[in-house]
Amino acid sequence: MTTRKELTAAIRERYHQASSVDRSRILDEFVAVTGYHRKHAIRVLAGVLPKPRRPPTNRLYDEGVRQALIMLWEASDRVCGKRLKMLIPILVGAMERHGNLRLDAEVRARLMQVSAATIDRTLAATRASIDGQRKRRTGVGAAIRGSVPVRTFADWRDPPPGFFEVDMVEHCGGSKVGGDFVHTLTLTDIASGWTECVAMPVRNQALIVEALSIVGIALPFDMLGVDNDSAFMNQTVFDYCRTHGLEQTRSRAYRKNDQAWVEQKNGSIVRRLVGYGRLSGLPATRALAQLYNASRLYVNFFQPSFKLKSKSRDGARVHKTYYPPATPCSRLLDSDRVSDAVKRKLRAQFEQLDPVLLLRDIRVAQQMLSDFASSPAGALMTSVGSVEVTAFVDSLATAWKAGEVRPTHRKSPLPERWWRTRTDPFEHAWGVVESWLDDAPTSTAKELMERLSIMLPDAYPTKAQLRTLQRRVKAWRAEKAKDLILGQLRRSALPSVATR
Repeated sequence: MTTRKELTAAIRERYHQASSVDRSRILDEFVAVTGYHRKHAIRVLAGVLPKPRRPPTNRLYDEGVRQALIMLWEASDRVCGKRLKMLIPILVGAMERHGNLRLDAEVRARLMQVSAATIDRTLAATRASIDGQRKRRTGVGAAIRGSVPVRTFADWRDPPPGFFEVDMVEHCGGSKVGGDFVHTLTLTDIASGWTECVAMPVRNQALIVEALSIVGIALPFDMLGVDNDSAFMNQTVFDYCRTHGLEQTRSRAYRKNDQAWVEQKNGSIVRRLVGYGRLSGLPATRALAQLYNASRLYVNFFQPSFKLKSKSRDGARVHKTYYPPATPCSRLLDSDRVSDAVKRKLRAQFEQLDPVLLLRDIRVAQQMLSDFASSPAGALMTSVGSVEVTAFVDSLATAWKAGEVRPTHRKSPLPERWWRTRTDPFEHAWGVVESWLDDAPTSTAKELMERLSIMLPDAYPTKAQLRTLQRRVKAWRAEKAKDLILGQLRRSALPSVATR
């Protein structure tokens, strides 16, 4: 179709300027090339085409039906078309019965056969004109989203170090009841996996910009770009990225795989270090910041991680290939896109780090966070130097015996159960059994069970309660023995009385 239009535009001017003989020759060639009918070809080249006639429509539901539908829709409290379809016979009958509606016989018949789709289509213009249902105007956030390009997981390719995915984790302790909770701003470098975490007391635009500034100063390399979700689509973050020359991209809504790199770190770093406790307030924020101050060096210098190399699909099965595990620092040192000055800085910093000392600081900060999560009012800030390094090193050899070593992941001890979970089978018969034991203390539980089954055959038909009775008899004898021993001790402790 495009070729025919281009051919027509090219030949039309020559056709208008040609003589009648030449027009006939041009028309023959044009008909042969395009396949048009000769009369249609003349109209096309002459530029005079009849307007397509709209077929006549036979409107079954005219203005009368529309006005009746509007009245019924208002009388039904503006229900949807499907509900109004079922309500029309009832509503028309009730309104006519009370003299509130008078319909022509033809209009009434058409109302009874109208479909729900036709009702919605007929009332669409009426609904659109209502003030409360007008289309929401687009604001600043929509304009920023329109100016920030979308970047998916497959669009990263192989970027140089400096492009970060950014996300936030809220420490609300599971279901969010209400209030302001501590947030973690997580930044993950795509090329190396270098991860930075910043504690924020609340979710705020100015705090996000401040956190980005802090991370930019602490990074051993330059920050080149950030990729975030709709929570960062605001004027403050947009202006910060534009002022500092950062390339800003965004992920799609409800597509977490677009930010798979940082989402993975939210679980393997943030949740692994902090857990799922509820944190709120400035003291808890300071404790979380102390944890991240120690963990950032431990994670980036001493925690190897996998990085996806390739992914292929064979039907429903996905085959993934990974690079050998490496720390973010090692990946930066092996990269040819990192300057020698940055590599020298990383090597010098690595030589000064003690992983055991960092791990000790992490455990102390985790204990503080655990105290804040369990009892915010009674938690106290602890100095990281309060635990001796020598004692901490000695404890590493036997730490596995205590189970979970991370204080933020230890389960709270359950209260001792003092209540019964089942009905006592001897609730009404134990008084009789106890009297039998008083009369014959040497009786066995089996003999007592036989006597009970004879006396109460409906309650103990199968004598399945024998094991319970054995435990009860054993406890009774232990109690009697304790009373006997304590009674002898009490009598021996009394002062002797002189006999007369």
